Amino acid sequence: MALRDGRTISLLTVGAVTTVIAALTPVTAFAAGGDPLQQYAQQKLRWERCDAGGPAGFECAKVKVPLVYGNPGGRRIDLAISRIKAGSAKLRHGVLLMNPGGPGFPGLGLPVEMQPLLSAQVRERFDLVGFDPRGVGQSSPVSCGLTPDEQVYQRPYVEGKFAEDVARARTVADKCWAKSGDTLAHITTRNTARDMDVVRAVLGEQKISYFGYSYGTYLGAVYTQMFPRRADRFVLDSALDPALAWRGMFRGWSAGAELAFTRWTEWAAARNTAYGLGATAAEVRKAYWDLIAHADRTPVPVEGGVLSGDAIRSRYAEFVRVEAVTPWIVALKAAAAGGPAASAASAASAGATGVTGAAVSDATPVRAADEGAGARAADPVDPADLVAPVDPENNRAAVVWAVFCGDTRDWPRDPEQYRRDAIRDKARYPLAGDLGANIQPCAFWKRAAGEPATVVNNDVNALIVQNQWDPQATLAMAQGMRRALHGARMITVAGGEGHGVVVAGPSCASADVNRYLTTGRLPAKDLTCGN
Repeated sequence: MALRDGRTISLLTVGAVTTVIAALTPVTAFAAGGDPLQQYAQQKLRWERCDAGGPAGFECAKVKVPLVYGNPGGRRIDLAISRIKAGSAKLRHGVLLMNPGGPGFPGLGLPVEMQPLLSAQVRERFDLVGFDPRGVGQSSPVSCGLTPDEQVYQRPYVEGKFAEDVARARTVADKCWAKSGDTLAHITTRNTARDMDVVRAVLGEQKISYFGYSYGTYLGAVYTQMFPRRADRFVLDSALDPALAWRGMFRGWSAGAELAFTRWTEWAAARNTAYGLGATAAEVRKAYWDLIAHADRTPVPVEGGVLSGDAIRSRYAEFVRVEAVTPWIVALKAAAAGGPAASAASAASAGATGVTGAAVSDATPVRAADEGAGARAADPVDPADLVAPVDPENNRAAVVWAVFCGDTRDWPRDPEQYRRDAIRDKARYPLAGDLGANIQPCAFWKRAAGEPATVVNNDVNALIVQNQWDPQATLAMAQGMRRALHGARMITVAGGEGHGVVVAGPSCASADVNRYLTTGRLPAKDLTCGN
């Protein structure tokens, strides 16, 4: 997760949590007429300080949950949770459970990380509760044993390399199932939502409030569908369209990228005196595609390596930040013409971090539906994420594919369908169409005894906050979430750039978010505000 000014929110070191044990109260799990999950609800948590060097009030514990909810008496896994208690016992309203996105992102540090982003009134009323979702971080983590090349989730469609892409996707699926298949089959959004409800019960709450970011908005929406009477105040920051889970989301980024690219060409043309990319939007567009064509013939030198045209295209999410991306394009254009190699500094100023070292690639390191604008290695499409360090333990990559492939049965099984879609989408969306439509490991993911994707369609109250120009959770995707949640309200930040509103710091939506969490009152109608 990253703040709007570029500072990255780092996950706290939560070392002590590994030694924390949640003891189960002796109960009869399968008494006649009893609820077999009651044994989990009656756990007594042992809270301990998360980290000797961390805040004194930051506590961690472990919760036991069933690996398979259809067999609650079977194998159990650990769920690591954390909290900072509400500032006022008198004003306390309940718990605010939080998810940082992903899939695959740990959330134990969120109570500390989110604390300064919430008003004093909110902090008085809520215990801030974080957790590592099942399979992630300190919650019974999984891995796939992938090579760095196998941890790439977006590749351009190239006719002569498609057979390699198919073989690689099959290998990723096979490796994941061979190493962790017995667990991966049960790492799904629906099961994580069930885990959240166990946490609610263990904490003694009738309802939970929730803050979810990026993929966390989908997780929150699934919870509202599965447990509508237990959902209190839900804030969804940078929302995904639940109807697109999940291949539709990959392909949906391409449409958003074209809109952002068109806006950028107009912005740069209006500033031709400063940047020299063209006096009209058409001239700026031509300058960019001439750069891509040149880089495909002769890769452009950058610090630490070179970039092909496909590698430059893979930074398509950059175009939502018009002031930042333009100097980077200018630097690449100069380097292509024989000038000095584009520097890491110019790339960083563009938001296009990672044109150095291992990041120099025609492919994108695996990310998931939710990472933030920081250096995360598993979330689709913020540029900084595209060049994030490869996850050495494959934990994020494993959870990414478990969720994306296991949540839905809609991934095509025929590789030729991906070929056709990649060709079609690239013709329609030249910037990134093939990157979103190319083949994925989900084509070969085993059909475990899974559930269909959740259809979100309910009247639960929620507040959706959304930047107009978000490369990951596009405005169209957030509008899809709004249509699915009939009781929600949506605040759009006009002109807002990047992935994340609340997580990025104060904005024109802040007062409404804090008011809703404090009082439970939604705005009377959907709003648009300007930063």
